[in-house]
Amino acid sequence: MASHALLNAFKTNKPAFGVWLTSPGFFHARTVAQASSKLSWVLVDCEHGLTSLNPGLSESIAAIHGARPADAPSALVRIPATGVSTSTGWQIKHALDAGARGILVPMVSTVEKAKEIVADSRFPPHGRRGFGSSYTHGNWGVSVSEYLAGANDSVVVMVQVETKEALDNFKEISQVEGIDVLFIGPYDLSISLGYPAPSPDPHPEVEKVIQHIRQTVQKAGKKCAIYCINGSQAAKRAAEGFDMINVISDIGALSSAIFENMEAATTKL
Repeated sequence: MASHALLNAFKTNKPAFGVWLTSPGFFHARTVAQASSKLSWVLVDCEHGLTSLNPGLSESIAAIHGARPADAPSALVRIPATGVSTSTGWQIKHALDAGARGILVPMVSTVEKAKEIVADSRFPPHGRRGFGSSYTHGNWGVSVSEYLAGANDSVVVMVQVETKEALDNFKEISQVEGIDVLFIGPYDLSISLGYPAPSPDPHPEVEKVIQHIRQTVQKAGKKCAIYCINGSQAAKRAAEGFDMINVISDIGALSSAIFENMEAATTKL
C-alpha cells in the first residue's frame, strides 16, 4: 500500500510541518493544500472547526489529496468527541472511511481510552475496525485488498495531551502499542494546570511540562507533536526537536495576510 506525506516525513526524521484547517469547503481545502510544497499534512478540525463529519469531511479530504497529484499533503482529522467521551468510535470510523491518513482524538487522559482508540482505528486482528465503505480505498488510490492489507501500518493514530489527568498518565499512554503520536495542546494544557493561555508562548512553568512530555514521548519511541500559531514559533519548536508541528491555521493565515498587505498598501497615506 502506498505511503503518504506524513509517514514519509517521519521516516526522514525531519519535522513534519502542517496547517490547521478550520473552515469547510472543497475549494478552501484545496487552496490550503496547494499553498506550499513543504506541507506534510493538513488537519481538518471537526472539534473546534466548522467542518461536519458527514458529508463535509469527505469533500475536504478529497480536495486535499487531489491538490497536488504527485505529493499531496496527508489529510488528517481531529474528531469532535473528546477522549473522556464514549462516543469516539463512530467518529473515528467516519474519518477513516472518508479516506483520512490519520486521526487525532482530543483530551485523551487514560491508557484505557488510548487502547480503545487504537482498537477503533485498526482492522482485526489488531483492532475492531469494520470495513464497508465503497470510497475509502479509492481515496488512497489502491484496491480494496491493498487497503485492507496496508491500512493498519499506514493510518496514523494520534492522541492529544491537554489535561491534568493526561499529564499524570502520558508516559503510560505513550507506551500503548498502536499509538503513533502524542500531540500537545498548549492552550488547554495551560488552562487545565491553572495558567493563562499562551500569549503567544506558554507560561515558563508550562513550558517545562511541554519539554518533559516531548522528551518522555520520544524516549518511548513515539512521535511528539505540538500546535503553533505562526512560522517563527514553529521554527523554534523544530529546533527543540519536535517531530510534528502545526505552523498556522487557515484563518490565522488569512487574517495576517490581509493585515500585512493592508499595512503595506496604506503605509504612505
